[in-house]
Amino acid sequence: MEHFNLSEEESALADMVREFAEGVVAPQAYEADRTHTLNMNVVAGMGELGLFGLPFAEEYGGQGGDYFALCIALEALGRVDQSIAITLEAGVSLGAMPIYRFGNEDQKAEYLPDLLAGKALAGFGLTEPEAGSDAGATRTTARLEGDEWVINGSKQFITNSGTLITRFVTATAVTGETDGRKEISTILVPNGTPGFTVEPAYDKLGWHASDTHPLTFDNVRVPAANLVGQRGRGFANFLHILDEGRIAIAALSTGAAEGCLEAAVEYSKSRTVFGSSLATRQGIQFMLARMQQRVHGARLAWHYAARLRDAGKPFKTEAALAKLTASDAAMDNARDATQIFGGNGFMNEFPVARHYRDSKILEIGEGTNEVQLLLIARALGVA
Repeated sequence: MEHFNLSEEESALADMVREFAEGVVAPQAYEADRTHTLNMNVVAGMGELGLFGLPFAEEYGGQGGDYFALCIALEALGRVDQSIAITLEAGVSLGAMPIYRFGNEDQKAEYLPDLLAGKALAGFGLTEPEAGSDAGATRTTARLEGDEWVINGSKQFITNSGTLITRFVTATAVTGETDGRKEISTILVPNGTPGFTVEPAYDKLGWHASDTHPLTFDNVRVPAANLVGQRGRGFANFLHILDEGRIAIAALSTGAAEGCLEAAVEYSKSRTVFGSSLATRQGIQFMLARMQQRVHGARLAWHYAARLRDAGKPFKTEAALAKLTASDAAMDNARDATQIFGGNGFMNEFPVARHYRDSKILEIGEGTNEVQLLLIARALGVA
C-alpha cells in the first residue's frame, strides 16, 4: 500500500497488522473455519495491539486515531481471514461506536474502556426476520413501564452477540408512534438479562469462525437509563452507523480481493501445465490483470470515502460506492482465484476456497448491494 500516499504512522500500522495477520491469524484460520470456532486468543491479540480502540478518543481508552486507521487494519486482516476481520469490524462499528456516538457519559464510562481494549465485545441488534433491508419494518417493541423498558421481539444475524466476553447488545425497538409513523429507539440490553436469550449459533455458508446468533426478547426488563441516544432517534442513528460500516466492509473486501490475487499469482507461477507454468498462459495473465484492476479500484474507493468521513464531509454516497465496488471485487476475485486453482480451489484447506464462501456475504451484509445501488441512484436524482 506504499503507493497510496499513506503517512508514516499509517504505513507502520499497515505493516504491524499485516505481520500479525500472517504470523498469528493465518496459521489458525483453517482450523477455526473447520471447527466453527472464534479464537479468543486472536481477539485478545487484537486488543493488545490496540485495534479495537483505533478510531476512538484517548480519554475513553482509545488510540486517538481515525476511521481510516481502522480500515487499514481491516484490509490487512481481511486478506487472510474474513471471520477475524469481521469480528473487529463489528466490535468497533456496531459494538462500541453506537455508545461512543450516541451514549451518555455514564454509558461511555461503564462500557467503552473494556470494548476499546478488546476485553469485551458487543452486538448491534437491528436485523429481524421480517426487517432486513427494510429496517423501518422493525417489529421488536419496547414499552416504558415506570423506570424500566419492557422489550419483546427477536433479532437475527447478530455478530459478536454470544461470545464469552460479550457484554451487551444494543437493540432497535419500536417505542411508540409519531404522526402515524413508528418511533424507533435504541436500547442497551446486557447479556444475561432475564428473558434475553442468545439462541444457538447459525450454521453459515461462510464466516464460520465469526460469532453470529439470533436473539429473542421475552418481556426483557432493563432500566429506562439504558436508552442510547434520544428516544425516537434510533432509526437515524443506525443509518449513520451503517454509512460508516460500509466503508469498513469495503476495506475488508479489498483485503479479501487482494488475498485472492496474491494466492492466484503465486499458484499460477508454481503450477506446471503442459510443460510450462500456468502463468505463461495469456488467458491466466489477463485474468490476473483483471483481479489487480479490481483491487486497485476498490482500494481507491474506500480510501476516498474514509478520508471524507474523517474530514467531517458528507460521505454517504461515497461509502455506498466503496462498498459496492469492493464487495464485487472480492466476490469476482474469489471466483477467478478458485478457477485458477482448479480442483485445489475446491478444497477448504486452501484460503481461496474459504474466500469464495466468505465473500458472498460482503454483497449482503450492512446493506445489500441493491441498497447501495439505490443510494447511488438517489444521489443522481433518479430514484
